[in-house]
Amino acid sequence: MRDLILTLFFICALPWCFMRPYFGVLIWSWFGYMNPHRLAWGFAYHFPFVQITALTTLAGMVFSREPKRMPINGVTVVWLTWVAWMSLTTLFALNPDEAAPEWQRMIKIQIMILVTLLVMYGRERIERLVWCIALSIGFFGIKGGIFTLLTGGQFRVWGPEGSFIEGNNEIALALLIIVPLMRYLQVVQTRRWVRIGLGVSMVLCVFSIVGSYSRGAFLGGAAMLVALWLRSRRKIVMAIPLVFVALAALTFMPEKWAARMESIEGYSADGSAMGRINAWWFAYHVAEDHPFVGGGFDSFSPELFMRYAPNPTDFHDAHSIYFEVLGEHGFVGLALYLTLAVLVMLMGARIIRQVRGRGELKWAADLAAMLQVSFIGFAVSGAFLGLAYFDLPYHIMALMVLLHEHVKEARASSPVTDPAALAGRQSLLGRT
Repeated sequence: MRDLILTLFFICALPWCFMRPYFGVLIWSWFGYMNPHRLAWGFAYHFPFVQITALTTLAGMVFSREPKRMPINGVTVVWLTWVAWMSLTTLFALNPDEAAPEWQRMIKIQIMILVTLLVMYGRERIERLVWCIALSIGFFGIKGGIFTLLTGGQFRVWGPEGSFIEGNNEIALALLIIVPLMRYLQVVQTRRWVRIGLGVSMVLCVFSIVGSYSRGAFLGGAAMLVALWLRSRRKIVMAIPLVFVALAALTFMPEKWAARMESIEGYSADGSAMGRINAWWFAYHVAEDHPFVGGGFDSFSPELFMRYAPNPTDFHDAHSIYFEVLGEHGFVGLALYLTLAVLVMLMGARIIRQVRGRGELKWAADLAAMLQVSFIGFAVSGAFLGLAYFDLPYHIMALMVLLHEHVKEARASSPVTDPAALAGRQSLLGRT
């Protein structure tokens, strides 16, 4: 029955994806993040919903009369260069047969994220995308949080099977990213019941993150909580619920969870941690041997470990977005990747600075701040997870770019109206 309902909905949605490509981006994001077909157990389980949605949306882009504009700024220039560089390194891949499918997977994701930049302009569409992403992944956070509470945290929380976020570490990272998005949606909501629902959802997501037993998510969550507090306008008021929820989640978990978190400090005695370090040295040695292009996609293989790893028999995946990029795309690729991250954070700071004194754009400052918090969570937790090509952080970047373009157009079309901001600007001009 689930298969039939989902397929019927999909068939009805396809014409809208063609006529309104922005709607296609939302449907693509929903299928990509929530994977509703993985919750069915019949023919829909392996049906290519995502691919068909992408093709229909791209076809609609050709015939749609809606304006399509690619924002050109430092972020998008480096972004496109990064995508081109990944394509170039694939030509020199050390495992060409395995690299080709990974490149195809990457380029499909990047094309649809870039389509997002073309059609998801304006506050309404931006917020619809935020809702779509937050609820799609938040579904598993709510489900996992309830599971953690009911089982006393004795078992790990896992993500949807056959997806980027199937593993416990991966679902924890995704939930870290979307919690700040939920916070933004809560801040701008006027309906009390929606605000309460989002608050409960965030709490359950926190329990789900803790219940994943992910040490990387633990570190990323700590960094993100600090960033969330720093980005809050009422820091004292915000600190109380943050500390309460964090302490409640930590004290709720059993002793085996605490023992796993304590193993972060004693990493030298942890076989898993030492295996990751072995993989990181492998990545460095590959990049040292191929400094410009690295080893290409899927370089982390048992065969190449025999040549480059300090311990050739201890094979591990990258377990770090930074070493994954370094090993597969060289020092140039890592420089592009880090530059892109820095530019996104600086763009967020610029948005917040530019909307001061503009009450109608206060929402943009709130969203930019929460996108920064999401990105910090990804940057810290990603140091221990090999998810450099995961589409969610790229969607966060796309949202930041779209927000920047919206603010730029709004500032160009209307002058500053806040008397305090005008007075501050005039005094500044007087001093210069």
